[in-house]
Amino acid sequence: MDQDLLEMKVMGIVIDSKSSNPVVVLADLEGQKALPIWIGVFEAEAISRGLEDVVTLRPMTHDLLKQILDTLSASLVRVVINDIKENTFYAKLYFLSEGKELVVDSRPSDAIALAIRVKAPIFIARSVIEATKHLGVLANRFLEEQDELKNIIENMNPEDFGDYKM
Repeated sequence: MDQDLLEMKVMGIVIDSKSSNPVVVLADLEGQKALPIWIGVFEAEAISRGLEDVVTLRPMTHDLLKQILDTLSASLVRVVINDIKENTFYAKLYFLSEGKELVVDSRPSDAIALAIRVKAPIFIARSVIEATKHLGVLANRFLEEQDELKNIIENMNPEDFGDYKM
């Protein structure tokens, strides 16, 4: 594998408190580097469904893509988030079909959603990591806030809710 790539995993999706937009947080396998990528609500839902192995009555877009790959005996070998231009991330999907490697341009959110479903590795170009160093601090803050919120929720008692009923 190219040494200019760093393998990442999806840590989760958090909400940016300032913009109220979903953010997918990727972290390297050693947990040393983290990268947030702001995404849309529908993309966040697609990634979340993949992370939680949610099965729908009819295949959603990324599930359909997986079924097509399976039907055509093609496989997604890896996803590479390869560039950032004017605060927009770019990704490539690397497929293997009939012994040939095929590369397709993709939005990172779609690439991540598909990679999760087919268990393909996700990589980020080191040049992207260098260009977004300042975002790593934000990703760590998001993860810490998420942990803090999770702790608050886990430690709540029914009486903490007062007279509110659902």
